[in-house]
Amino acid sequence: MGNLVADLEAFRGKRVLITGHTGFKGSWLSLWLHLHGAEVFGFALPPEGESAHFSALQLAERIDHTVGDIRNVAQLASVFDRVQPEAVFHLAAQALVRRSYRDPIETFSTNVTGSLNVLECVRHSDSVKALVFVTSDKCYLNQERQAGYSEDDKLGGHDPYSASKAAAELAFATYNASFFATKSNFGAASVRAGNVIGGGDWSEDRIIPDCIRALRANDAIVLRKPQATRPWQHVLEPLSGYVTIGAGLLQNPSKVNGSWNFGPPENAVHTVHEVAEKCVEHWGSGSIEIQSNPNDPHEASLLQLNCEKAHAQLGWSPRWGFDRTLQETVSWYRSVVGGANVFNTTQQQIKEYEESGQ
Repeated sequence: MGNLVADLEAFRGKRVLITGHTGFKGSWLSLWLHLHGAEVFGFALPPEGESAHFSALQLAERIDHTVGDIRNVAQLASVFDRVQPEAVFHLAAQALVRRSYRDPIETFSTNVTGSLNVLECVRHSDSVKALVFVTSDKCYLNQERQAGYSEDDKLGGHDPYSASKAAAELAFATYNASFFATKSNFGAASVRAGNVIGGGDWSEDRIIPDCIRALRANDAIVLRKPQATRPWQHVLEPLSGYVTIGAGLLQNPSKVNGSWNFGPPENAVHTVHEVAEKCVEHWGSGSIEIQSNPNDPHEASLLQLNCEKAHAQLGWSPRWGFDRTLQETVSWYRSVVGGANVFNTTQQQIKEYEESGQ
């Protein structure tokens, strides 16, 4: 481990099932593994919006694409039976905090019940050798402290999204101890990343898409909580960690079983306002307005991860700092808005990321 390209190549020719492949992180991961020769199979809801990264990449024509809902266990089980995956990356989720306040039942049913269905399908599969179970940095009981959260810190959540991710982690831990521990030639790990940004994200209520929409329209960027800090990282950073874990599970599962954080250095957290300022800087124009509303639902003001375990045991570390991350992110949007081919732009950034660690 520690050699990213070698870890990516560990999936060449292998059947890899990715839940949530139509989402932001899922589309980047699907393309990345496809470029390294994996047989990628995706199972997810249809992509959201006409500009979805998945659609723009034409991934439905490049990988095996199945539309479905992880809450439907029969549908999910039929995909496992057909695909006979050797590795599973579980990314499917309702991933938006503010949406979780509007629809907590959908959030819990997707993130908890849907995740249980994935765990159950893996449990009964004879083909799966590796499960990478993706949750979130928000699974930790956030006390808004300066120190980053480690893998053995207490789980919890103030908002429905965070609580659903903590519950998913508890379900994973239960299955890992009760069922997976006795499963031969198999390994499973849960992975927790920070606030992921990068090209291709057009979601509602996320800082980068909100900034880009405002900049394209020559409107001011409106910030609700400008001083909130997050562990910002380019989408390829945690995905590189997931790939490293997945390759490790295939090769030596006992070394990487368990839970792992993949975030930026603890001293590299930045405010929402700093992110918006960098977007304006790299776009070349724009303005920022503050419109705080005391009636807005609660969102954490301070959150960061301690990733010492991944550094020490996997040789994993972030490749792009805050400035490079924002530069690459805004560059992707500027290129695509200007008419550049999405597939070529995304592939080129993947190539640059791989080369930046050499």
